[in-house]
Amino acid sequence: MLEGLGRTQRDLLYALLHQPGGMSIDDLAQALAVTRTAVRQHLAALERDGLVQRGATRPTGRRPEQLHQLTDQARELFPRQYPLLANLLIEQVAGLLGHEALLALLQGLGRKLAADLEHAVVDEARIVQHMNQAGYEAQVFFRSAGEPQIVAHNCVFHHLAKAHPLVCELDLALIGALGGGTAQHLECMLRGGQVCRFALSPGPQADGSRASTAANPG
Repeated sequence: MLEGLGRTQRDLLYALLHQPGGMSIDDLAQALAVTRTAVRQHLAALERDGLVQRGATRPTGRRPEQLHQLTDQARELFPRQYPLLANLLIEQVAGLLGHEALLALLQGLGRKLAADLEHAVVDEARIVQHMNQAGYEAQVFFRSAGEPQIVAHNCVFHHLAKAHPLVCELDLALIGALGGGTAQHLECMLRGGQVCRFALSPGPQADGSRASTAANPG
């Protein structure tokens, strides 16, 4: 677990988590406010432990810079919530009720979670707070047009969602219900994306339930 690492090594792993394309030694030295020598030493230790790997090189106009990335093993150190029981339950529900019923169930669970967390519509910053409390490493990212998006650098249901992609519908329903609209999955790590990226569209969800419960929580 991350708790077994030193502070600088934990900070280094968090820095790489937020830069899935990789970071150079200079990037890490600047981000962590330590020397390049210290970064090299920590990278060597983390590479030996299978937590960091060398990725692509980045052209600089001079000598290309070597980029460093997290390994899959390192990503497993970050919080995840997918107990074996959940996987077994989803398999049983899918087998007993079928695809459409499972989809409706997951969406309903997402809306219920939203109703338990908030009694009114909230903005992306508040949604990110809830996601981070659940174990995500998420943040609000603003596009050039000023439109906010929610970017998650990890998925607390990663392995569960790999086996049952419909699990993503729970997140979409939760985010959409909290934001009083419809959540769109613009990028997904399960589908080859580097992050999970969500955008909120205004207006009620397809069943209209959140708009009414937000205005009349009772």
